[in-house]
Amino acid sequence: MQKKLLFTLLLALGILTAQAQKLVCDHPTLNCGKTSYMVPITATFELQNKSSRRVFIEDVHPDCGCTKVNVSKAELGGGEKCTIKLSYDARMLGHFEKTAAVTYRGRQGEVAAPVFLKMKGVVLTELTDYSGTYPYAMGDLLADKNVLEFDDVNKGDHPQQIINVVNNGDRLMQPNIQHLPSYLEAESVPTELLPGKSGKIVLTLNSESIHDFGLTQTTVHLASQLGEIVSSETEVPVSVVLLPDLTNFEGKNKQYAPKMTLSTDSLILGLVDGKLRKKGELTITNSGRIDLDISSIQMFTGGLRLTLGKRILQPGEQTKLKITANLAQLKKARSKPRVLMITNDPDASKVVIPIIVKSKK
Repeated sequence: MQKKLLFTLLLALGILTAQAQKLVCDHPTLNCGKTSYMVPITATFELQNKSSRRVFIEDVHPDCGCTKVNVSKAELGGGEKCTIKLSYDARMLGHFEKTAAVTYRGRQGEVAAPVFLKMKGVVLTELTDYSGTYPYAMGDLLADKNVLEFDDVNKGDHPQQIINVVNNGDRLMQPNIQHLPSYLEAESVPTELLPGKSGKIVLTLNSESIHDFGLTQTTVHLASQLGEIVSSETEVPVSVVLLPDLTNFEGKNKQYAPKMTLSTDSLILGLVDGKLRKKGELTITNSGRIDLDISSIQMFTGGLRLTLGKRILQPGEQTKLKITANLAQLKKARSKPRVLMITNDPDASKVVIPIIVKSKK
């Protein structure tokens, strides 16, 4: 008797009906972004019947006549899905939020609680295509570069790199650089960006804080807000090439300097003449009058393995530089694959060997 009374009470409250059939939308609120005035914008919602009983969508009722509705199918078996599209006519400027109530019932006519869908966005007088000027997207923050290179830096230099950015979203942004190393400073101008506005981030290198000659690399993150969680999408690789001080070879002393000569100034790997070429080599010769010292040999990207026969070459002596490539990794590299050598040749203190990767078309 008590069980029957409990069953009747639950049925009257609609609890059993809600358990019998359940129409669910995992993402009931969608941000559609931006559209132009009087250019309709559409949000597509996916709904699923997460019960074992068949359900029937009776109506999708938007909160105003400016929103049109399209339902892919109204009858859903257990586990089946459908899509509901809400299209706003964009006849008013500014931010908008449009809601629609989805009512549905079971096979026996039981009516369940409605599912509410919401679309939001902003209507602008006109839209600007930034894809050519700001091709790199970090969410809604667009940038004109995603790699920073400080080349040919001498001790005491303070070179700058500028990242131009634009707010392509619909909320205020505070562009900033996160995970800065001790040798870099960043300034955002302005500190805040309204939607559609552009600015810049100026990065200044303090070369006195770098102790090793040659290549120094790190990764910073371009964020749209202070304290934003970093991700691979926001990564900006930074490379610095610090040159050695070779002033002792200036003037008349230069005639006694070492001189590096290379058998080739670049290497072509990949598909060469129909064959897959993963290895290459070049010959290094000291054509000068004193020992040539290759003090550093480094790579700008991963995917390369280097072997150098000798680092110090006497006048007239030669050695081989062998390069083996992982072609799959090189194709994914954000910056161009290159090998860097730092030497005591005053005319070639920095030698960069491009690795050209060819693939089948």
